[in-house]
Amino acid sequence: MDLLARLHLEFLLDPLDLGLRHIVLTGEIASKRTLGHLAGEFDAEVHEVYSSPFSGGALAWRAAEDEPLTPLADGLLRLAALGKDELLPHASGAAELVITPAGHSALGDAVLRTGQVARGPADGIPGPAHTVGDHVLVRGVWLSLPRIGRTLTKIDGVARWELGVSRQGTLDAAVLTVTFNRASLVGNPMWRSRLQEAVRALTPISLAVEIAPEVTETPSPGMVSDLRGHHLGRDRALVT
Repeated sequence: MDLLARLHLEFLLDPLDLGLRHIVLTGEIASKRTLGHLAGEFDAEVHEVYSSPFSGGALAWRAAEDEPLTPLADGLLRLAALGKDELLPHASGAAELVITPAGHSALGDAVLRTGQVARGPADGIPGPAHTVGDHVLVRGVWLSLPRIGRTLTKIDGVARWELGVSRQGTLDAAVLTVTFNRASLVGNPMWRSRLQEAVRALTPISLAVEIAPEVTETPSPGMVSDLRGHHLGRDRALVT
C-alpha cells in the first residue's frame, strides 16, 4: 500500500505502467480491503501468504480477504483456544493459529503458538486479524515486549514505559514513551540519548522515543497501546 501511495504522490506514475501480474502479500496484518484494492489498482492477481513467525517459511495462502487460509499441507496449521492448550476444529470467536508437529520434523508432539489470532465463525482456518502475547507485530517485524522491558531496566530512572502503535496511512508507526522517576531526568539530553541508543539496538524498524513530561516514583510493567486494534493483550487468559 505504501508503494501504491508513492507511485501516485511522488512519481505521478500509473500503477498499470509497471505491468505487474502477480502480487504476494506476507508478514503484516493487512488493512481491510487491501487485497481487493491492490488487485484493482495494478490489474493483477493478489494473494496473501501466511508465513511462520519462527522461520518465515510459507504455511498457507488465500486469494481473497473473505476466504479461509489454505495450508500448504494437511495438519500443518491448526487453531487452538487462547486460554488453554486445546486444538479446535474451527474458530468460534477468537482462536490462535498454531503450528502442529507436521510443520517441523523436530517438534515431536509439541504445538507452537504463533501469537496470531483469527476470529470466527468461518469454515476452515480464518486469516489472522490480531496478535496476542509478549510480541507485537509492527511493519511485518515482531517486537519482543520482554526484551524492551529488560533493556529499559538497565537504564537508571525508568519507572514505566508504553509502546504505542498506529497506522494512520499506509505504514505502521511505533512510539516508545518512557516515564522517569526523577524530574531531573526529564529534560536531560544524556538520558534521552541513552534511551535512543538502547532502542535502536532492539529492532531494525524505526521506533521513536518520547519522554513523558510527568514523573512517577512507583514503577509499573510496560504497556501496549495499539490504535490499529491488532494487539489484544499480553495475557491470553484475559482475552475474550
